[in-house]
Amino acid sequence: METAQKKWYVVRAISGQEKKVRDQILLEIRRNHLENQVGQVFVPTEKVVQLREGKKISKEKPIYPGYILIEADLSGELPHVIKNTPGVLNFLGAEKGGPPLPMRPQELNRILGKVDEELMGKEEMVIPFYVGETVKVIDGPFNNLTAVIEEINEEKKKLKVSVKIFGRKTPLELSFMQVSKEI
Repeated sequence: METAQKKWYVVRAISGQEKKVRDQILLEIRRNHLENQVGQVFVPTEKVVQLREGKKISKEKPIYPGYILIEADLSGELPHVIKNTPGVLNFLGAEKGGPPLPMRPQELNRILGKVDEELMGKEEMVIPFYVGETVKVIDGPFNNLTAVIEEINEEKKKLKVSVKIFGRKTPLELSFMQVSKEI
C-alpha cells in the first residue's frame, strides 16, 4: 500500500487562542490514533519587545493571528477530526465548504523563512515614543529631569532630547531604556 505524501494546510482558529487550539488539535490526533498522518502542527510567531514603565518586555505574538499551519495527509477521518476540534473554524480552501487546498511551496517557504529569521534573534521593537513628547530621564547624570523628544533613531534605539538646565535647552542623546513616559 502506497502512503500519501503529507502537504501543508492552513486552519482558521479563534484569534488569540492559536496555541491553545494547536494543543487541542494535537490531543485529538493522539486520541484518535492518527499520528502517522500528521507531521507538524504549528503557529508561526515572532518576538516583539515592548517598553513598559522603562522595562524591556519580550513576548511572542502570532505572525498571522487566527491561523495554524498543519503538515498532514488529509485522508480518512483526519479532516473531520480537525474540523470538529474546539476552537477550529475551518480549513482555508478555494471555496467556502469546499475541500482544503494545500499551500503552494513558495508560500510555505516565505512563512518558514520568516519564522527562521525570528529564531536567528531578530527582534522587532515597538517604539512607544513620538517626537514632541515629554519624557522623564530615569538613568544617568540627568536622572529625574524632564526632557522633550526632538528625534528618534529606531536603528540605534536612541532618542535625541532636550532638557532645560539653568534656563537653557541642552541637547542629549539617550537610549530608550534611559527614559520613561511622563506621568
